[in-house]
Formats: sequence, C-alpha cells, structure tokens
Amino acid sequence: MDVYGVMLLALGVAALPLRRRWPIQVLAFAYVTTLTYWAANYGRGPVFYSLVVALAQVVLTGHRRVAIASIVAGFLGFTWLGQVLGTTEGPGIGGVIGLGAWLVALLSVMEVVRSRRERAREEARSRAEAMRRQASDERLRLAQELHDAVAHNISLINIHAGMGLHLFDEQPQQAREALATIKQSSKEALVELRSILGLMRRVDEGAPRTPTPSLARLDELVSRSNAAGLDVRLDVVGDIDQLPRNVDVAAYRIIQESLTNVIRHAGPATAAVSLGYARDELRIEVTDTGRGPASPAGHNGGGHGLAGMRERAATVGGTLETGPASPGGFRVAARLPLRDITEGTRL
Repeated sequence: MDVYGVMLLALGVAALPLRRRWPIQVLAFAYVTTLTYWAANYGRGPVFYSLVVALAQVVLTGHRRVAIASIVAGFLGFTWLGQVLGTTEGPGIGGVIGLGAWLVALLSVMEVVRSRRERAREEARSRAEAMRRQASDERLRLAQELHDAVAHNISLINIHAGMGLHLFDEQPQQAREALATIKQSSKEALVELRSILGLMRRVDEGAPRTPTPSLARLDELVSRSNAAGLDVRLDVVGDIDQLPRNVDVAAYRIIQESLTNVIRHAGPATAAVSLGYARDELRIEVTDTGRGPASPAGHNGGGHGLAGMRERAATVGGTLETGPASPGGFRVAARLPLRDITEGTRL
C-alpha cells in the first residue's frame, strides 16, 4: 500500500457527495478508481465502498440499464483485468462463481429497495391526491349548503322588504309583521351562514345553534313560504320520520330550493308539495301555477338552483326531473332511493 493506492480509494469516496446530481458520472469515476486499485494488486479489503454506494444511487434513480451494464463490466474487469495486465493471478472457478453471485445479489437487493421506495412514493401521491379530491368535494358540498341555506331566507327577506315598503304608510301593522319576518329570516340566515363558515375553517363550535336541515322542519318551511305570499299546500303520504340522514337532508334542500324558485320567479302563484314514502324510495313533487319557464327570469334562468337540486339527488343515488307543469307553471320531481348506493343494502 502506497500513496497512489490511498489516493485512488480517497478519490472514489470524495466523488460520492456529487452522486445525487450526477449519478452516472460518479458511478463511472468510482468504477475506474476502484478497478485501477484492484488491477494494481494493492491490499484487499472493503475497497468497494464508493463503487457500491454509487451503484445504489444509479439503481434508485431508475437508471437500470446503466446499473446492469456496470455490473457486467465490473464482473469482467475485476475478474480478468489484473490477469491480462500481468499484475494478479487468474481467479479460480469458485472465485468467479462467488463474484457473480455477489453482484447478482447486490443488484437484486438494490432493485427491491428501489421498488419499495417507488411504491411508497406512489402511495404518498395517491394519498395526497385523495386528500385534494376530498377537500375539493368538501368545498363543493359546503358551497351547496351555503347556497341552499342562505338563498331561501334572502328571497323571503326581499319579498317582505318590498311588502313592508308598500304597506308602510297605509297598513303599518302588516308592515311591522313583514319587518318581524325579515328579522327572523335574517337571523336564521346568519346562524346557518356562521355554522357553515365554521365548518370551512374547521372550527369546533359545539352543538349547532339552530336545528339542522330535516323534513321534520317542513311545516316551518311551508309557514315561512306562506308568510312570503306563496300559498303552499303540503301532502305527505307515509312515515318520513325514519329516513336515512343523507336522504332527509337532500329532500329538505330540494323542497326548499323549489319553493325559493317559485317565490323568486313564478309571480303570484300557489305551490303544491307532495311527499310519498315507499319501501325503497322517497318521491318528491313540487308544482306551481305561476308563469313557469315562460317568465323572463323563469326557472330555466341562469342560476344554479336546478343544477344544485340535481346534484343533491345524485349524491344519494337519486334522480330529479324538471319541466313545465300542466296546464301551466313548473314541476320538480325527485326520486331518492332509501338504500346504500355503495353496497345496495337497506339503511
């Protein structure tokens, strides 16, 4: 062992910090320095450290062909180069087989490590993508909740504000009642808005300060619509007290949005709300006698109400149909299955 031999080993190790940026070049450099050391017949020992580390970096970065080529070149070079140059004796058959087996095992272990790292990265990417999709779906759901919760109350506020202004001088008592309705509707809208914004910020505010959307509040919804000047008739067939939670919310929001559209677009009208509970589905129908789609800002306008109702129905595996009613007005009909849409079992 002399200074030249030590320098060859040191150069191979000194190049390793550059392997992440230039993995192939560092592998070639380590191969040359180590093979030169080996062929010069310097002292044997753990002299392959830099070469193994450089080879591992090449395998882990996906340069499989380069890694295999370097394994073949290393097998040929380290076995016979010293004999060709006359510096070492030729290896026996046991040495040749041992070196070949060691190189194959080394490459196999590195491939296993690379595969596991690839799977781990892919799983991490999949989890991140799933979280992004979940966050996006949650934002869309909250946006729909925000629209459904606020639009109805804002429409009622608008109607009663106009009524209060019209009756302020001639019928102050009715104007006072309109203002009281505005106060109550605005309070409910603010509470629901605060609750939804709290969900968006992931703020734990404890129990809700207002009842959650449910068909149990259907009479209250009808009363508010009647107070806004819309004559609503309600017909319920069957027991709607034991509905699955997601179906219950979807049904309430569909009826709420339908009545909101009637109040906003149908003009002077009456509306009929029909709920039919069957063994496997809930049927909803809301019809009105107003101007319907023929109105300037009718139900088929540029808003998102109808699309939102369709999305509501689709989230529970249901369908929604809209169109002109006979002999006039507009009709919204929904069918919501009372089954788990992922497993097909009764909830």
